[in-house]
Amino acid sequence: MQYYNDTISWLREYPLFFTIICLSILIIIAWVANFIVKRILVRGITKLLQATVLKHDDVLNRYNVVSRLSNVVPAMVLALGINLVPGLPEVFVQIVDNVCAAFIILTLVLALGNVLDIINVLWQKRPDAVNKPIKGYVQIVKIFIYAIATILIIAALIDKSPVILLSGLGAMAAVLMLVFQDTLLSLVASVQISSNGMIRVGDWIEMPQVNADGDVIDIALHTVKVQNWDKTITSIPTKKFLSESFKNWQGMTEAGGRRIKRSLFIDQNSIHFLTKEEEGHLRKFNLLKEYLADKDQEIKNWNKEHGDDHEVNCRRITNLGTFRAYVEKYLRSHPKIHKNMTLLVRQLALTAEGIPLELYCFTNDISWNAYESIQSDIFDHLLAILPEFGLRVFQDPTGSDLANIRLIRANKTVTNQ
Repeated sequence: MQYYNDTISWLREYPLFFTIICLSILIIIAWVANFIVKRILVRGITKLLQATVLKHDDVLNRYNVVSRLSNVVPAMVLALGINLVPGLPEVFVQIVDNVCAAFIILTLVLALGNVLDIINVLWQKRPDAVNKPIKGYVQIVKIFIYAIATILIIAALIDKSPVILLSGLGAMAAVLMLVFQDTLLSLVASVQISSNGMIRVGDWIEMPQVNADGDVIDIALHTVKVQNWDKTITSIPTKKFLSESFKNWQGMTEAGGRRIKRSLFIDQNSIHFLTKEEEGHLRKFNLLKEYLADKDQEIKNWNKEHGDDHEVNCRRITNLGTFRAYVEKYLRSHPKIHKNMTLLVRQLALTAEGIPLELYCFTNDISWNAYESIQSDIFDHLLAILPEFGLRVFQDPTGSDLANIRLIRANKTVTNQ
C-alpha cells in the first residue's frame, strides 16, 4: 500500500507524464473491452441467433448487425473514462465526449439500417412477398431515421440541443421539398404501386419509351429494375409508372393463354366457287366432312326455296369460305390451342396486298419458345395446304417472277416471228 501511495505521489510531481499514462490506460481498457466483446460476446450472440431465430441463415454475416453494435462499447468506455483522466484540458475532454456521442449515434443508426435490411431479406423469402414487396417502405423508414440521426449527430458535435436545430427546419421546409421532390414523388408512386399491385417482381412489363421489355427484378423507392430479353438491365424511375403508360403481361401469365393474332394474305384472283371435282376432293378431309355436308344441305334448301336453278342465281360454296371453315376446325382440334378462350378466323377489309384472313386464338402454353413453335407449326401447315383449296398467298413480284415474265415474252416474240 505504501508503495502504491509513493508511486502516485511521484507521478503527481510529473503531471504531464501522469496524464499520458492515465490516457494510455484508458485506451488499453477500451481496446480490451472491444476485443472481449467482438471475440467472445459477438460470436456467441451471432451463433445463438443463427441457431434459433434465423435458422442457420447467413444474413447476419452479410449485414454485421451484432458486430457493428459492438463498436458502441469502446466508445462508451472512452466517453466515460475521459472525464477521469487528470490534467486534460476541458476543451479536449468536451471534444472527445462529443465525438464519442456522435460515433455512438452513427453506429446505432447504421445497425438499425442493417436490421431493416435483414427484415426486408427475410420478408422476400415469404411466399407472398412477390405480391407485397416492402423494400420501398424500408427505404422510406431508413431515410427518416438517417435524417433524424444527422440532426442528432450535428447537435452532439456542436454540443447544442437538437431542438434548436429542429426549430430552424421550418424555414427550410420549402428548400427541402424542392431538394427531395423526386423522393416524395417516388414515395407516392411506390405506395400506389405496392397497394394496387400494378407491378410485382417477376412480372413481364413493356415500356417502349424507355426501351424496357422484360422481367421486373427489383422494385425500390426510386427505381424499378427491368432485365430485358437481351439480358441488359433498364432502371426506370418509379414515378414514371404513374405518369406514363406501360404494358404488364402478368394477366396473360395468370390466364394461362398467349394470343396469336396473325393474318394470311390471300390472292383475290385465286378465289372462286368450288367445282364438283374440287368439292369431292375436299370431302376427303376429315375436318371438312361435316361442314361440307351441312353446307351442301343448307344451300340445297335455300335454292329449292327460291326456286331458281340457274348457277348465276344459286348459292354455291367458295374455296375461301371452305378454307376458313377448315382453319377454324383445325384450330379447335389442335392440342396446343386454348379451348376456353376466344377463337376466331375472320376476313378483314380488302387491301392492296390481298384479302387478310386473320387467325385470332390463344395457345395453352405461354412460354416464349413453345409459343413461337406452336404459331410457326400452325402457319407452316396452313401455307402448305392452301393450294389444296385452289388458293394462293399474295406475294409481291420477285426477281424470279420478273425473269419468268421476260422469258414468256421472249418465247412469244420468237413464236410470232
